[in-house]
Amino acid sequence: MRVFVIGGTGVVGRRLVPLLVATGHDVVASTTAPAKLPLIEQMKAHAVQLDVLDAAATRRAIQDAKPDAIVHQATALSHLSNNFRNMDRIFAKTNQLRTAGTRNLLAAAEEFGVQRFIAQSYCGWPYPREGSWVKTENDPLDTRPLPAATKTIAAIVEQERLISEHGGVVLRYGGLYGPGTSLAPGGPQYQAVRKRLLPVVGDGAGVISFIHVDDAATAALAALTNGAGIYNIVDDEPAAARDWIPYLASAIGAKPPRHVPAWLARVAAGQIPAEMMTHGRGGSNAKAKAELSWRPQYATWREGFKKGLG
Repeated sequence: MRVFVIGGTGVVGRRLVPLLVATGHDVVASTTAPAKLPLIEQMKAHAVQLDVLDAAATRRAIQDAKPDAIVHQATALSHLSNNFRNMDRIFAKTNQLRTAGTRNLLAAAEEFGVQRFIAQSYCGWPYPREGSWVKTENDPLDTRPLPAATKTIAAIVEQERLISEHGGVVLRYGGLYGPGTSLAPGGPQYQAVRKRLLPVVGDGAGVISFIHVDDAATAALAALTNGAGIYNIVDDEPAAARDWIPYLASAIGAKPPRHVPAWLARVAAGQIPAEMMTHGRGGSNAKAKAELSWRPQYATWREGFKKGLG
């Protein structure tokens, strides 16, 4: 297939583009940064400078590339730190890419007969912080989000609706770790654990589902030829904060994390991090395994944290 990867130099894009090339696909990949065009060429793909928020430029790029499939991996999260006090501010550009950018891409895809449309979403904090600790794709997203995350969750809801109505595939990635992520050596979350700056909050019962960045890429590859609708792309073991943070600290040779009460975390870090540490929900990968013919290389974060961070 001729595959157009939007965001080819992002965290997932850098793992996906070489994978697509290695499996015989003809790949076009975009970046908004001219300085990153050579990186795409090094990955043996055709490099295109493109901002998908520009509808006319997006139309021209799809018309010129004539892809069989579009894989929308564009985000604006390279500046992420450990400060999630105001998620809507941090995710503002990414929210635009998920809404206006997706609309521009879908319009071009429909006009020029692109057969397959795949886009990334997120599995985790968009789920309601109640009920089952592990959610499936049949569970609704949060209808009462925290104030600082209202626009971000609304953007995810809109993007998933647009793609579902188009007949495309939504990949809800779990918490990404591995090369290029915040949990890679030198990354902000990795450093926070090493320096004991990422504590276990309250009872630490909040759950997150992780996925290695290479496993996120293989899921996108699988979705080129399998499945339709929404999929949680996560590993086999949802992880409570009280389990994964101490485990990661041990795996990288750091001291055990501190423990702080939830009220103090809300004051120091904001409501969102405190809520996720105590009431966050993970996701099930059963549907992705069944319908995408996909399995994560790192079945659990326990294995991945030991072997796949760098």
